[in-house]
Amino acid sequence: MPTRVHEFVWPDRVVVGTIGVPGSRTFYLQVRAGKQIVSIALEKQQSAVLAEKIDEILDQLITVDGNPFSVPTGTPIELVDNDPLEPVEEQFRTGAMSLGWDPTTAQVVIEAYPISDVDAEDDETFDEDEPDVPEMLLVRIPVGTARAFAKRTREIVGAGRPACPLCGYPVDPDGHTCTIPEV
Repeated sequence: MPTRVHEFVWPDRVVVGTIGVPGSRTFYLQVRAGKQIVSIALEKQQSAVLAEKIDEILDQLITVDGNPFSVPTGTPIELVDNDPLEPVEEQFRTGAMSLGWDPTTAQVVIEAYPISDVDAEDDETFDEDEPDVPEMLLVRIPVGTARAFAKRTREIVGAGRPACPLCGYPVDPDGHTCTIPEV
């Protein structure tokens, strides 16, 4: 069965955003080109690692002699996107992801795949009328947009529950039992 690829080559918008309150947020990677919008659910940690690795790729490219890709060291102000997510219709929950660099187009490439059947074997809900078509998200973004994406994602991840100054674990709005390690 062929894989359904949600491909965005030069998207109008690519962001990570959340729905819900800190401690109960759902993270989404949302991509839009024209009227086509795809939203995939991510774990908070996946979002954090994605931003970190994008910055690592861009920082490595800056060290290339002459910086032939014009990689910005910071986020270009005109690419800052602090708007909320557009209405979300979750396409799938992300399992595996890959990140790469395409030197022919000077774009960062993000691939996201749904949680596989092996990962989700505890989930016994399925619709017999709808065949299980494998799908993936493929997004190509230029370096400036990638830098802005990473910055926003780090800010979104960091906007969660504050950490306890004693134990480092998140403090819930309804209280926190500190588990200070014994010395």
